[in-house]
Amino acid sequence: MALPLNYNIRNVLIRWRATLATVIGVALVVSVYVSLQAMAAGLEKTSANTGDPRNILIVRKGSTAESSSQVTREQFQIIPYLPGIARSARDQPLVSADVIVLVTVPRRENGGEANVILRGVSPAGAELRPQVTLIAGRWFTPGKREVVVSQRLSKRFANFGLGDKFTSAGKTLTIVGVLEGGNSAFDSEVWLDADECRALFDRENYSSVLVRTENPEAAKTLMARVEADKRLPLRALPEVEYYAAQTKTAMPFKFLASALAIMMSVGAVFAAMNTMYASVGARTREIGTLRVLGFRRRAILTSFLIEGAFLSLIGGLLGCLIAAGIYILIRDHPIGTMSFDSFSETVFQFRITPWLAVKGLIFSVLLGIFGSLLPALRAARLPVIGALKSL
Repeated sequence: MALPLNYNIRNVLIRWRATLATVIGVALVVSVYVSLQAMAAGLEKTSANTGDPRNILIVRKGSTAESSSQVTREQFQIIPYLPGIARSARDQPLVSADVIVLVTVPRRENGGEANVILRGVSPAGAELRPQVTLIAGRWFTPGKREVVVSQRLSKRFANFGLGDKFTSAGKTLTIVGVLEGGNSAFDSEVWLDADECRALFDRENYSSVLVRTENPEAAKTLMARVEADKRLPLRALPEVEYYAAQTKTAMPFKFLASALAIMMSVGAVFAAMNTMYASVGARTREIGTLRVLGFRRRAILTSFLIEGAFLSLIGGLLGCLIAAGIYILIRDHPIGTMSFDSFSETVFQFRITPWLAVKGLIFSVLLGIFGSLLPALRAARLPVIGALKSL
């Protein structure tokens, strides 16, 4: 015969002073775990939002990122004439040769500097990236040292507002527009003309080439053609596939979340264990009475495990609420970290998903079960006569 669930709930609520420390401990563990996982989820979402399924990205064979790739001008001259490439309304091939340059700029607050990606794009570059929209000012004019910055970067770095100027490597650039990247990797970039970028920063070659194909079959044909062409020691892959693989930056947050959760959970388990041992000690005669009434040892064991899990579940709910509060406070303030692919500033949004909250609650329940196991075994093994005689 099982003990009714409301028996455990009443015990937790009646002894609220003794259980408060455990609830707070579990809440802190869960809030840290969910918050760090939310950062990793935000980074992964940024990569997932980047790219167009119609686009093919061409980089040098062996390169893991655009920043380490080179496409020569001779190679680029061949690409627009490959079969299967879509054409614009002006009957021009939809091809953009891009240049990636890292520039160091000062932060707006707290001092310090960080690397930012400066992307040189061809005239078709904006059309190939429909998630990018101009929200203020105008697009740059080639040859005038004009750039367009993302809205998120403009909030994080000094002299990154519309009409401002900034200097890097002795080159002064004027900001004439602000773009919105649609929660994609382009929210972490500054754009200017590709050939002007090569000239200003002494780059002989391009970093990558982005093309749009007519249909999925044409995309497969183009990728096979690039791989087989001896003149092109290049690699072609879908743009969305390339950015989906650029999730290395999220791994430290996931590792840190797991490591901190493990270290902090040890304390939370001991807190739950201490609370449940105290509960067993205070209810010794009560446990003996339950045995006399016919409740078996496994029913008492299960009852105390349920009580510990319920206690930790309260802490888990509180921890999720704390993480949600952090999200509300910083949702309008983008977070930045260093990308391990380009060593530049990557801007992203804190992102709490329902699945993350569920994982936090499951984690809290497991803490409660592990913390209650030994006290529950002790309660189940109490001799009936000795328990009834206890004060």
